[in-house]
Amino acid sequence: MIRLSRQGLVLLLIAGAFPTLILVYLTFTSDDGYAGEATFQRLELKFASKLRELSMDNRALRKQVSLARTELAAFEMNVDEASPKSFNNCANTQQEVPKCEVIHIAIVCSGHKSTRDVVTLIKSVLFYRKNPVHFHFLSDTTAQVILNYLFETWSVPDVKISFYHADKVKEDIEWIHNKHYSGIYGLLKLVLPKTLPTSLEKVIVLDTDVSFATDIAELWKMFSFLNGLKVLGLVENQSDWYLGKIWKNHIPWPALGRGFNTGVILMNLRVLREMNWMEMWKKIAVKELETMQYTQLADQDIFNAVLKEHPYFVYHLPCQWNVQLSDNSKSDKCYNQLEEPKIIHWNSPKKFKVENKHVDYFRNLHLAFVEYDGNLLRRELFGCEKSEDANPTAAPEEVSEDECYEFRREQSLVHRTHLFYLDYKYQPEEYDVTLVTQLSIDRLQMLELLSNRWEGPISLALYLSDAEAQQFLKYAQDSEILTKRTNIGYHIVYKDGQFYPVNYLRNVALNQSQTSHMFLSDIDFLPMPGLYNHLKSVVSRIDMEKENKALVIPAFETQRYRLEFPTTKADLLTKLDKEEIFTFRYDVWPQGHLPTNYTKWRTAKAMYTVKWERDYEPYIVVKKGIPLFDHRFVGFGWNKVSHAILLDLLGYKFVVLPDAFIIHMPHAPSLEITKFRNNALYRNCLKTLKGEYQRDLSRKYGLKALKYLSVD
Repeated sequence: MIRLSRQGLVLLLIAGAFPTLILVYLTFTSDDGYAGEATFQRLELKFASKLRELSMDNRALRKQVSLARTELAAFEMNVDEASPKSFNNCANTQQEVPKCEVIHIAIVCSGHKSTRDVVTLIKSVLFYRKNPVHFHFLSDTTAQVILNYLFETWSVPDVKISFYHADKVKEDIEWIHNKHYSGIYGLLKLVLPKTLPTSLEKVIVLDTDVSFATDIAELWKMFSFLNGLKVLGLVENQSDWYLGKIWKNHIPWPALGRGFNTGVILMNLRVLREMNWMEMWKKIAVKELETMQYTQLADQDIFNAVLKEHPYFVYHLPCQWNVQLSDNSKSDKCYNQLEEPKIIHWNSPKKFKVENKHVDYFRNLHLAFVEYDGNLLRRELFGCEKSEDANPTAAPEEVSEDECYEFRREQSLVHRTHLFYLDYKYQPEEYDVTLVTQLSIDRLQMLELLSNRWEGPISLALYLSDAEAQQFLKYAQDSEILTKRTNIGYHIVYKDGQFYPVNYLRNVALNQSQTSHMFLSDIDFLPMPGLYNHLKSVVSRIDMEKENKALVIPAFETQRYRLEFPTTKADLLTKLDKEEIFTFRYDVWPQGHLPTNYTKWRTAKAMYTVKWERDYEPYIVVKKGIPLFDHRFVGFGWNKVSHAILLDLLGYKFVVLPDAFIIHMPHAPSLEITKFRNNALYRNCLKTLKGEYQRDLSRKYGLKALKYLSVD
């Protein structure tokens, strides 16, 4: 019989439970094989400590197993026994969402880019939805201004929006050091139970980089599985991030197994509030940050740390509800056929450049919504009563169906508008001038030329379809000239109707100008060198507050595509004499600019005042707050003339600047001028609209407007 000493017995136990400790023990063994008693006692104490830890882990594990068995039993009771597949069919066992039940969606959104991403998400939701939806945006000021105006002009029935300013809750999360590219906004989902109204008991939380491939009501039904302490519905993370296998020495935050991705969350707000969610996650975050120092994946790390300590809080959503296309994702194991994914999540900084064998299919699905005409989503949900706070559908004004019906209809259209489509950062000076203009896709090439010659702020309205907006985005992001500019406000006005809404576009750009003064121009004109600084100097010296003035910038034109652009007034006059340059529209529409008095301008050294005359339509600099352009004039003809009439009627003085000029560059005729020239009805309706405008002025302003009645 072999006899073991106490030390030998303990050594065998250690070898079975903790083999690595044997090596520690052996290093302290003397030459005759006998370890020092003091060394052995230290080893024994270390083992005892490990044993206690193991015992505690085993108790926790048994508790989790017990809970898992209970949950499994409850799950099996709810699942139809005739449905052998696990999670794929679980939604089918649920009762349908009532037709008019409102589905609540919470989204964190900040900055300009985020507003572009969220529009694609919203389109995918609205495309499939059959229920009213209420979007709750936790946002910064920039995103709130943009999205509020977008929804106001979009006018989608049965859609409501609410905003909650991020600044009010930043103090709850700004103490957390977050290294994720989302910054502080990547932590805001943690405070949704505190931020959202207490009357709201449940909400679907979405990242802005997801797209739906099914009706969101199918996800809403999954709330029936969130009972008891199950307060969060999440899809398991589809990479090895939380397993620590991404790279060598990678130490992730603690998580249950693979952890969970927080791009899609079912959140039981009522129970989360009852369990004091805010205090709970903060306590756990503080503890983990002592060793981790910072979050790597923003809120996701903290959610996972909470679930590690409280695994019974989570309901495992089927993986199809968050197919994650990240750099190290194994999401292709989540589905057997491409029709199975319900939500596509582009959760990589590379976005569409990730590796996945089906990435082309998913990219095309996403781009289909990017380019989808959002106007088609303005459809009614029949059978649901309209609530008082629902987003109203814009009702067009009643118009008589005469031969000019289409023209009259256009003036009542409200165009879906996405303000500040690209990043905009500019702090205006006390006396500053914004160039205000508009364009369509066929004039896009003028943008770089204009940007090279006007270094000041620009407010630009672009009339584009959803697909054309993506062409513009690529053009702007690929342009070395435009990417250097952050003082150009690009405002996308989406196409709707038959005519180019030129004055609608002007008003959008005009209203978004943030400087004290505005230069109202057209995209075909290039300013003389240094015009921006010259105009800033002029407006700082002229009192335009006490007396309304419109500063006229003389307009010229050239038929030469390769003009050596004049740098001074003297240079321009030389080219004018050589007939390389002409006064604008001298041959086809001389009355439009004749009152500027080009003869006087040639020798003028000081500003001079001119009187309004019939059909005058100068390009002018005015102070902010002037009357808007009249929307009834669409396409070609009288759009600027009508505005000049209004300014004259309101007492504005037209003052010509002697040392400023702009030049119209040649281009192919626009579609609108072609319609005007070739369509007698177009010309007749324009004449009709002129008369109606003049009579409207007479009714509003009385005797002062009589002189404009004689204008044909």
